[in-house]
Amino acid sequence: MAAYILRRVMGAVLLLLVVSAVTFAIFFLVPRLGGQTADQLATQYVGKDANPESVAAIKKNLGLDQPVYEQFWNFVKGLVAGADYRFGPDATHCSAPCFGYSFKSHIEVWPQLEQRIPVSFSLAIGAAVIWVISGVTIGVISALRKGKPVDRISMFIALAGVSLPIFFTGQVLNALFVYEIPIWESIDYVPFTENPADWAWHLLLPWISLAFLFSALYARLTRAGMLETMSEDYIRTARAKGLKETTVVTKHGLRSALTPIVTIFGMDFGTLVGTAVLTETVFSLQGIGAYSVQAIKDNDLPIVMGVTLVAAFFIVFCNLIVDLVYAAIDPRVRYS
Repeated sequence: MAAYILRRVMGAVLLLLVVSAVTFAIFFLVPRLGGQTADQLATQYVGKDANPESVAAIKKNLGLDQPVYEQFWNFVKGLVAGADYRFGPDATHCSAPCFGYSFKSHIEVWPQLEQRIPVSFSLAIGAAVIWVISGVTIGVISALRKGKPVDRISMFIALAGVSLPIFFTGQVLNALFVYEIPIWESIDYVPFTENPADWAWHLLLPWISLAFLFSALYARLTRAGMLETMSEDYIRTARAKGLKETTVVTKHGLRSALTPIVTIFGMDFGTLVGTAVLTETVFSLQGIGAYSVQAIKDNDLPIVMGVTLVAAFFIVFCNLIVDLVYAAIDPRVRYS
């Protein structure tokens, strides 16, 4: 198991390095291949009143006058050890992980991401708890009551959840419970360390909006997995031994059906932490997703690169955790 963990960690580091290279190439190498010169690239970040002096200063400060491989090396080195930037006569040190400075606000990118990560993480973890519990529960009940009214009603609700986009359900919930029936005066982020109750209460509506789609998907997936698992020979053997039906369902049936659920959960949760764009935009939450949308509008490449790498890190990390818990969920899984 230790050797497997080491291989997976090394693979995760290599994957993040590849993502860094691809992201860097999209923003800096592809324009060069398209015929843009270093001066043309630098002019985009000077502003409307560009002059040769300011263009030359930006080009030198961003390292655009260097070979691409040297630019990438400096970028990776900045992620690990930080980097020094010179704005006029003064030099500023950007601490690791250094994603550079915003082209628009000239503020260091990582502290801005660090302030927004708790918002996106809180949104993702609360919604994840709701959608896993509700989705798996509904899926199990539907599988055990196949063809009965509860099964049909559950799958109808699941179909509605899959069909309705997040921005629609979010807007409906926002209009109903913030404006028409003002149960919530506003949807704001309250840090968990300040007041856990307010933290949960202010995020409950975004959690429900985000969980509605995913719980529907998980209900359908759990139902399909349970229907397949409950027809296996070892389930009939467990019942023949005289085990209680709850034990057969939870310990033998659900445990085997959870393997694909855990796989998808790892990917969904990792993606949501980095890119919960629609939910954050609908409820005006200042998380990573909303930050990335504004950066794309402003063509602020350091922020876009920073968000991309942070999102990639969470996805890789969550998939690593999923692989490590496989053996605990399904005894049939073994690592060599």
